[in-house]
Amino acid sequence: MYTTMNCDFLETEFFYTSQISGQREKEYNDTLTWLKWVPSSEEVNHSNYQEEVNHSTQDESLASEQSEEPTISVMDHDPPSPTPEVSTPQTHENILNTKSHIDISTNNEIVEEQTVQEIQNEPIQDEVIQTTEKYVLPPRTNRGIPPKRYSPERQTGSSRYPIANIAKGNLSKEVKAFANAVYDEQIPNSVEQALKSKNWKNAMETEMGALMRNDTWEKCALPLGKKPVGCRWLFSIKHKPDGTIGRYKARLVAKGYSQTYGIDYSETFSPVAKMDTIRVLFSIAANKGWPLHQLDVTNAFLRGELKEEVYMEAPPGVVENFKPGEVCRLKKTLYGLKQSPRAWFGKFTLAMKGYGFQQSNSDHTLFLKRRGKLITCLIIYVDDMIITGNDEEEMKKLKASLSKEFEMKDLGRLKYFLGIEVLRSKKGIFICQQKYILDLLAETGMIDCKPATTPMMVNHKLCMVENAELADKERYQRLVGKLIYLSHTRPDIAYAVGVVSQFMHQPQVSHMEAVLRIIRYLKGTTSHGVLFQPNKHLKIQAYTDADWAGDKGDRRSTSGYFTLVGGNLVTWRSKKQKVVALSSAEAEFQGIARGLAEVLWIRKLLTEIGFPQTEAIKIMCDNKAAIQISENPVQHDRTKHVEVDRHFIKEKIEAKIIELPFVRSEDQLADILTKAVNERIFSVCLDKLRIGNPTTQLEGEC
Repeated sequence: MYTTMNCDFLETEFFYTSQISGQREKEYNDTLTWLKWVPSSEEVNHSNYQEEVNHSTQDESLASEQSEEPTISVMDHDPPSPTPEVSTPQTHENILNTKSHIDISTNNEIVEEQTVQEIQNEPIQDEVIQTTEKYVLPPRTNRGIPPKRYSPERQTGSSRYPIANIAKGNLSKEVKAFANAVYDEQIPNSVEQALKSKNWKNAMETEMGALMRNDTWEKCALPLGKKPVGCRWLFSIKHKPDGTIGRYKARLVAKGYSQTYGIDYSETFSPVAKMDTIRVLFSIAANKGWPLHQLDVTNAFLRGELKEEVYMEAPPGVVENFKPGEVCRLKKTLYGLKQSPRAWFGKFTLAMKGYGFQQSNSDHTLFLKRRGKLITCLIIYVDDMIITGNDEEEMKKLKASLSKEFEMKDLGRLKYFLGIEVLRSKKGIFICQQKYILDLLAETGMIDCKPATTPMMVNHKLCMVENAELADKERYQRLVGKLIYLSHTRPDIAYAVGVVSQFMHQPQVSHMEAVLRIIRYLKGTTSHGVLFQPNKHLKIQAYTDADWAGDKGDRRSTSGYFTLVGGNLVTWRSKKQKVVALSSAEAEFQGIARGLAEVLWIRKLLTEIGFPQTEAIKIMCDNKAAIQISENPVQHDRTKHVEVDRHFIKEKIEAKIIELPFVRSEDQLADILTKAVNERIFSVCLDKLRIGNPTTQLEGEC
């Protein structure tokens, strides 16, 4: 509150930015209009007070008639009309002889009139201001108005929290060029957008030419009783190893969701590569110095033979080549059909076995060939392949054989695979999903958001609350789905993503806020990922932990584990247990059993590749009671219901397959997979697991 001798001015805080709409924005603009004609006492010339002196008698009479009204009320009256200025000089004595009548709007009490004798010894607090339109908004009148807050709907060219520039000083020219190219290209979202570009139009023509050469369909009239499936175009960009654009790719995809089981499809199952297997291969390649090559099959799903009778609508963008009523009767499989993956993978498997490769039992998408100590590995995810090993001759031969039987693209050294960026230097292999995170921030409008230091608040207590406000279910599920895929290279968000995934059926506003906090954390860690270092060994190690009764809603525990191969993090899991544990030892016991199952799978996989484990695998645990139950023949009422897990663990200990050494809680790395921890503990665990920024971990040229 600022009070002059004849004017009240209330300085108000406005908590709404100019980006808002509706009544709040109107109130904000109206108030700014009032502020423009309220002058600052520092800018008023003494000559402006003469008119007040000349009219003091009239003011006193008016005040006596309207004793309940202030002379000038900023909040209740319109701006006064301009009045002519009086040039009569104003003296200090005239002002002192003028009686004042002030209404303090905070308590609506009238201040008693004072004479010159009563106030002559008091300092003058302020001066009377006669308001005119010539005055402009004085400086600092926005005092008390908060800065513009972040709004997802707001689009701006600057940010209070910009994403830091990524240093690429330790990367080679090839990697720099690739990183720059990946982020600059725009992909069309519709056929109309694609047809405006010559590059995308040529890509569509190339795809149609491949379909025609492959004799994928024949034109015909739709038979009675048959329903055609729809189709659409998908677009993507393939990059060369040096980061430049290799080709613009357009793919025609059938809308297989409209197919009917038993009529136009039957068997559909087809395996895809496990991300865990890919990370194990990365660790082996880093420790053994194996190269990583990438291949891409052109029109892979067009290679399979279609057994069922399937009809498809004319492709959009080329309907002028079809007569009215004509459709496509498919003769070969096509992307999008439910049976296409199975048909393609079956044909590819037969080809690999014909080259002398064996299919792994640990992951059916992994094919292995050993010649003494020489090893060649190929793993396939639909039509994208990674080849690695120490047999250069066999890898060249395999590439030639695949190119002869299928139309292949040799993409050179692995740089970008399934949305995962792969960087390599003398210090190891680094994987991250920086572009994926940037796309997520752009989609949610959170490019300008303030970063969070941890993905979830400590003691968050997220649960279902009765009669709570619901969030947008579709948007919630879409964001959580993206975060789940992102956790393939970001174990630091595994626990937080596991928590928010529990409310997919009916998300509430508090759950959406937790999802947005994870995204705010990603804003500050866009380039973070996992580093695979050459540690010159392939020993398996694991950390298991459990948070007993951590869920406040049903008191079930959350268990988690990290597994390492060759000193590098390869698999992790954070999962809520299915039953309520009666003690912390029981919760830890179940966590050990889950971690042991993962360790045994990795052990089997390494043995198939050619690296059997000769030493007992260490599974670190910070609960002595659980260790004692596992190692000793203990049998009592508290352990009856976990006998299966106990015998499973005890059997592996007796066979010298695993060991259960005790580790202090502060050294338990799996702690961040079971609960939300503070920033200090969180940072320490990430440093030990080598999860962070590549420019702080990689050195030297690639």
